[in-house]
Amino acid sequence: MKLELRFFASLREGLGLSSESITVPAEVKTIADLRYHLAQRGNPWAEVLASTKVIRCALNQEMVADSSPLVEGAEVAFFPPVTGG
Repeated sequence: MKLELRFFASLREGLGLSSESITVPAEVKTIADLRYHLAQRGNPWAEVLASTKVIRCALNQEMVADSSPLVEGAEVAFFPPVTGG
């Protein structure tokens, strides 16, 4: 499955890129699977996308849960939670 990834704010800074086009294996079916798959690349991916960190995700510009299924050609955006003040 082909996906367009987008990374924002501190995630972009930590990874050193803002976007990437990738093809994931068939076993990557959800947002959580994708995050785990990317973390398996090693550092800085493992550190930035660690399961202990709170990261928000959007699928085709709609906020989604980690359990949301991926779809072919989707845009998946990762960003840290936003704080206000």
